[in-house]
Amino acid sequence: MPEKNVIRTADICDAHPEASLIQINFNDYGKRQYFHGVAVTYTTYEDISGIREILSKEGQGKVLVVDGRGSMRRALCGGNIATQAYESGWEGLIFNGAIRDQHEISLLDFGLKAIGSSPMRPSQNGPGMITQEAFIGNVIVRSGEYIYADADGVVVLPEQVQM
Repeated sequence: MPEKNVIRTADICDAHPEASLIQINFNDYGKRQYFHGVAVTYTTYEDISGIREILSKEGQGKVLVVDGRGSMRRALCGGNIATQAYESGWEGLIFNGAIRDQHEISLLDFGLKAIGSSPMRPSQNGPGMITQEAFIGNVIVRSGEYIYADADGVVVLPEQVQM
């Protein structure tokens, strides 16, 4: 029996050839492999200074997209941050960077994608910032655009579409 409220990226791409595909092979770490919502973008390098503040706000209908510049040296999310996002109602998190505490994140019923994991804690010196856009893979993701994610990949459209 089909799952309710699941929108598959393949169906989005078939119906909307203008969709942009983020050409990164993300790994899934949360219980849910599929999620969608309005993009909130954040850019950083091995630092999480502003991520907790963003995730403390109501996240229903939103996906945090973090351009961590592909660094695998330091994790940008661990169990505490993922739990905070889950409890604040975020639909999912996407990291162009590493996460840690996979054993904790895997218990949360929401989506979390990243390029890998690292046990190293992040810096908290402040170079991260909420941005109007983030360059992830080959795509510029703008805050306010719509993200669709599942096991096949992550696609971006200017706005939510009806499927």
